[in-house]
Amino acid sequence: MNQEEAQKMIEELRKAINYHNYRYYVLDSPEISDAEYDRLFDRLVELERRYPQLVTLDSPTQRVGALPLEKFGTVRHSLHMLSLSKALTEEEFLDFHRRVKDFGGVSDEEIEYVVDPKFDGLAVELIYRQGSFVQGSTRGDGFVGEDVTLNLKTIRSVPLRLFPQETPFLIEARGEVILNRSDFEALNQKREREGKPLFANPRNAAAGSVKQLDSKITASRPLNMFAYGIGLIEGKTLETHYQVMEYLKKLGFRVNEHTKLLRTTSEVIEYYHQMLELRKNLDYETDGIVIKVNDFSLQRRLGELQRSPRWAVAWKFPAQQETTVVRDIVVNVGRTGALTPVALLEPVEVGGVTVSRATLHNEDELKRKDVRIGDTVIVQRAGDVIPEVVAVVKSKRRGKERIFVMPDRCPVCGATTVRLEGEAAIRCTGISCPAQLKENIFHFASKGGMDIDGLGYRIIEQMVDKGLISDPADLYFLTKDDMFRLERMGDKLAQNILDSIVRSRKPPLSRLILSLGIRNVGEHLASVLAREFGSIDNLRKASLERLVEVKEIGPVVAESIYAFFQDPKNLSVLDKLKRGGVVFGEERKAVYTPLKGRTFVLTGGLSSMTRSQAKERIERLGGRVSPSVSGKTDFVVVGENPGSMLPDAQRLKGRIIIETEVKGMI
Repeated sequence: MNQEEAQKMIEELRKAINYHNYRYYVLDSPEISDAEYDRLFDRLVELERRYPQLVTLDSPTQRVGALPLEKFGTVRHSLHMLSLSKALTEEEFLDFHRRVKDFGGVSDEEIEYVVDPKFDGLAVELIYRQGSFVQGSTRGDGFVGEDVTLNLKTIRSVPLRLFPQETPFLIEARGEVILNRSDFEALNQKREREGKPLFANPRNAAAGSVKQLDSKITASRPLNMFAYGIGLIEGKTLETHYQVMEYLKKLGFRVNEHTKLLRTTSEVIEYYHQMLELRKNLDYETDGIVIKVNDFSLQRRLGELQRSPRWAVAWKFPAQQETTVVRDIVVNVGRTGALTPVALLEPVEVGGVTVSRATLHNEDELKRKDVRIGDTVIVQRAGDVIPEVVAVVKSKRRGKERIFVMPDRCPVCGATTVRLEGEAAIRCTGISCPAQLKENIFHFASKGGMDIDGLGYRIIEQMVDKGLISDPADLYFLTKDDMFRLERMGDKLAQNILDSIVRSRKPPLSRLILSLGIRNVGEHLASVLAREFGSIDNLRKASLERLVEVKEIGPVVAESIYAFFQDPKNLSVLDKLKRGGVVFGEERKAVYTPLKGRTFVLTGGLSSMTRSQAKERIERLGGRVSPSVSGKTDFVVVGENPGSMLPDAQRLKGRIIIETEVKGMI
C-alpha cells in the first residue's frame, strides 16, 4: 500500500469510526458489535503508526468517544476520563507488562497490579464536596460529559452522603452504571407485556436509563453502580490504586468483590482464566478484565497517551462463535423508523444460549458481508448478548442462495423510505407508522411540541392499544366516552386532558413544526423554519433547493424535511389536524431585531414567564437560545435554582444577568 492508498483508507476508516462513535455514544443505538468497532479502530491505529505524517488532530485516535448530547447540561471533567488500550491474548498482556518495565524503569519485583472485571455499562463521575453528592456526569468524550445528577441520585448504590468518619473535602468518584442480567430480563419481560420495544442488551438499557430527561423513568429502572477509581481528591492522601479501592468501600461505594491486588504476571494470567470461567455465573455483563499499575508514583512516570494511559490495559475475553444457515432475511422497523435487516437462522447454541435470529445491522453491512438467504454463516453474540452474523462461509455456497434487497417502502405502514446522506440507516418517513406511533404521539404532545398537559406515555399507550388513535391528529377527535375506556381514568382527569387538547389547537408555528417529529429538526431549527417560511403551507411547498438555501439548514436536514412533506401519509395527517381544529398560524417576520447575533443560555426557573416563552420572545427579536454555555455565549440568564451551567458561565466569563434584565431587553 502506497501513501496515497493509505490516505484514502484512513479517511474511510475515520468516517466509519466517527459514525459508529455517534451511534454508540450519542444515540446509544450501536449498529455494529464492539468486536467490529475494535477491528476498525485497530486498523486505523496501525495505518497511522505506519504513516505518522497522515495523523491529524481530528482523527478518532486523537480523542475519546463523541460529543455529548445537548439535551443535558455539560460538565467538564477536572481530569480526563480516558479509555483503555486493549490486549486480546496472553502475549499482548505480557507486551504491556514489558512496556511498564521499560517506560517505568522498574523490575518485575517492583510492579503490582490491581485487577477487576471489565464492566459493560455506562462510565460516570460523581463529585462529592464535604461528603455530599453535588454533581454527576457521564464520561462523554472523556473531556466533557452530560450532567445527569438527578438521574444518578435515583440509583440506590450511589451514596448521597459519604460516611462522615472518612469524608475528604472533595472527591471525584468514578464508576460504571450497569443493569444486572436478572433485572434486565425482568425489565424486558415487563416491557413485552406492555407492548413496548425491548432493550437490545443490559448496556444499552443502563445507558438509556441514565440519559432519560425524566428522572422518574430512571428511578423505575433497577440500576446499579460499581466504583472503580477516582479523579481529583482533596483532604486525603492515597499512594496506590488498591488504597483507593479500599477507601471507596469505606466511603460507602459499591466496589466489586472480585477486585484483587496481584504481584506477578502469572497471578494476573491465572485471574484472567478464573474470570473467563466465572463470568457465565455472574449476574452482570463482563467482557474482560482491567489491569492497572498499583503504585501512583509509577503511574505518573509511565504517563498517558492521547487516548489511553500507559499504566492500564483491558484484557478482553474472546468472542464465542458458531456456524449455522440463514433461512430467511426480514426487516424490523425500530421506534425511530430505522429499518434493520435481520437474519432468521437455523437455531444454534452460542455461548450457552440458543440463537435463531441475528442482526445484519444495516444495508451497507448486508452488502459488505454479502449475506444471502441460504448462506452458511458464522454467528457470534457481540458482548455475549446481541447475536450477529460475523461472516459468510462462501466455500459452502451451492448457487441456490438468494440476494436480499432492502425495501423502498416501510414493511409496517407502506410509507416511503429514505436514506439521508451520512447515515447508514434507511428510515420510514411515515408519521403514523405503527412501529413508531406511540413515540411519535408522545413527542407530538410533549411540552416542546403541542404542550398537551396530562397526556403521558402510559395514557398514549392505552389509547393506541385500544384503537382510539392511529395518528397524532386523532387526538383532536377524542370524546369523554373515549377517555372513559382507559384504565384509572376519572371524570376530572378526562376533562382536564380534553381541555388541554382544546387549548393546544392554536400553537406557535415553531412548536407545530417541532411536534411533527421531522428527523433532524429540533427546537432551534423549528424556529428557523418558522421564521423563514412563515407558514406550514409555505414549508410543505418548499423545494429541496429552496430548503438548502436557508441558513443553518444543510443538505442532510433539507432532504429530511423535503422527504417528510413529500409523503402522502404525512400530508393526510396534516389535513386531518386542520379538520380537528388545529390552527396553522403564520409567523410574522420580525421587523425589529435588536438581539440579532446575540446568544443566550437560560438556567434555573423564571417567575414571570416560562423558559419556553422567554425562548420564543428572544428568538422573535433575532436572538438565539442555546442549550449549553460556550465561548460564543453572550448572556446567561439565571433564574431560581440554576444548574451546572452557572459555573461554566463564570469560568468562561460570560455576562450573567437576572430575569428582570432579560425582561427589559425583550
